[in-house]
Amino acid sequence: MPIQTEKDLSEKNRSLWLKALAAFEVRNFGYTISLTQAILKDSPAFLDARKVLRKSAIANTKGKKNFLSGLSSVSLKGSSMVKKDPLQAMELAEKNLESDPLNPQLNHLLKEAAKAAGLPEIAAFALETIIESNPKDTKVMHELGQLHLQMGDSDRAVKIFVRITEINPADLEALKLSKDASAMATMKTGGWETAKDYRDLIKNKDEAASLEQKNRVVRSLDMIDQQIGELYAQWEQNQAGVDLSRKLAKLWEDRFEMEQDDSSLEGAIYYYTHINQLTNQSDPGIVRKLSEFSLKQLDRRIRSLEDWFSAGGDQHPEAPQYQDELTALKAQRAEALISEAKKRVERNPTDLQLRFELGEALVVAGQYTEAIAELQRARQNPNVRLRAMSLLGQCYTEKSMLDLAVKQFKDAASEMLAMDATKKETLYKLGLVYEKMDRKEESLACMKEIYEVDYGYLDVAKRVESSY
Repeated sequence: MPIQTEKDLSEKNRSLWLKALAAFEVRNFGYTISLTQAILKDSPAFLDARKVLRKSAIANTKGKKNFLSGLSSVSLKGSSMVKKDPLQAMELAEKNLESDPLNPQLNHLLKEAAKAAGLPEIAAFALETIIESNPKDTKVMHELGQLHLQMGDSDRAVKIFVRITEINPADLEALKLSKDASAMATMKTGGWETAKDYRDLIKNKDEAASLEQKNRVVRSLDMIDQQIGELYAQWEQNQAGVDLSRKLAKLWEDRFEMEQDDSSLEGAIYYYTHINQLTNQSDPGIVRKLSEFSLKQLDRRIRSLEDWFSAGGDQHPEAPQYQDELTALKAQRAEALISEAKKRVERNPTDLQLRFELGEALVVAGQYTEAIAELQRARQNPNVRLRAMSLLGQCYTEKSMLDLAVKQFKDAASEMLAMDATKKETLYKLGLVYEKMDRKEESLACMKEIYEVDYGYLDVAKRVESSY
């Protein structure tokens, strides 16, 4: 039975999978577990769901072992099912792994059932879970290495056997197997097994070079992790060293740029905060970095909650609680942007670009009165003049000062030569203000001007065509 991917799922299960991912992102592990278990009943070969299920169960139990789970009876029952109905045995194993995800007996049961069902990749995953719980279990590592060899994955086999020799240099069998697996990997990469002539070999080498290029990212990540480990050992002995802290902060920043994961972002923030404290907040570059990363952290959390709601999270019992969190996070983000913009203006009060950025942040936060003064000054900067005028028009509209809004939008539109996105937005807003003032002909004229160049812009086509 081949391993399934997301594209192999039914429409129902694909919907459940998206909800599960969104729930996992917001750390709602109980809901993730119930969704992935439901998916696996219909799609037992969907390995990605098992991986998310296991991570959720580990997080939900905080990795604690359950010594009262009655495993002997479960294992016996499962063992008798392996030959008769391996898929049912897998389901039994997964159900019990919910409360004890790192249990070796249950993972061995899942492994045997997966092998019987023709799913060696899932068997390998079960063995990897056991090793995660006991990183020095060389017996299980041998089994995993042999399984990778059987699947023809010599690269992974090499890594496993090398790991065994690092734990136990006297394991001659692992040493021999690592060399054998390495030789097999080399033959595969070179294409010696399948090449019919030299042309095939050249083609295979080109493909290998392409793969190597793609794998550079992985190797770079390994190098970063290695450097972090080496520098951290030094940093523990000298935490007052600014240069050492800078190097670690930059490494975590580089890691985040590659992986876009929360742990790397938290690592970067931790070390930049530490440097900021060591330098008494005197380094503007570090202060800016901290502000940027803190905003990124907020953005990621906001995006994960929005994705969760769009995937059906509003039907969840805890939806109101998450909605409150989302509202608070958005308010926090807006305040952070305003605070940072104000600090920049205080440092450079004559910089009109910074005035514009502060005005823009105030508009986003709905602080229209405060924004007006900043945008009026920013209007004097030719680089942001038109955008400042458009935002001023928006401020006047929100304050029901419609005649002033019309003037700003009209002046801005008249200075825009090309019908680009900014001019279309300005004309559309002008048309809406005219509509509020019951000046229907002028409103329609704005919409027609957009309609002539962009039929699909918002609801312009509907507005224009319904007028005939």
